[in-house]
Amino acid sequence: MRLGIIDNLINELTRLPGIGRKTAQRLAFYILSMPDGEARGIAEAITEVKAKARFCSICFNITDTDICEICSDNERDRTKICVVEEPSNISVVERAGIFRGLYHVLMGALSPIDGVTPERLKIMELVDRAGRDNIEEVILATNPNTKGEMTAQYIARLLEDTGIRVTRIAYGLPMGSDIEFADEVTLGKAIEGRRKL
Repeated sequence: MRLGIIDNLINELTRLPGIGRKTAQRLAFYILSMPDGEARGIAEAITEVKAKARFCSICFNITDTDICEICSDNERDRTKICVVEEPSNISVVERAGIFRGLYHVLMGALSPIDGVTPERLKIMELVDRAGRDNIEEVILATNPNTKGEMTAQYIARLLEDTGIRVTRIAYGLPMGSDIEFADEVTLGKAIEGRRKL
């Protein structure tokens, strides 16, 4: 059976995380009612991000150049690195407006049961970078859950004898949650209240 164009759009939208059939249907009809230019703008933005997005060669944030805007910004505190699990976590920390240092994206968290070992993450790149770039503090902002805590402890052990101050964001975030869903105030307080590991 051949799907109609609206059904096809609804099916494609349900592939997005958190989008069920009803939400996809609402979005599909909203897109249909949009002016052509706006709908085309969304389509072009999706096509462009898929064609041009890549990972920063320094911090592994998503960018469309070799080095992302944050790594190229000379106004940032280059002695501090905030370590996060995913590129999406950076925008959450940035919205809090408190941290003005650099970032490092691990591309996940340790989970031996799922086959995610240190070699599959960007942990050694962090250790190399911290030793090479005169870093004074590494702030571990991994998610406050079992995997994030295990990852933070592992990195802290690797950096133990380097003379670099290793801190962990405070537990202003609820245990078992993801940093991506934290509000700016909670995340800001968590960064301000970080502690040495």
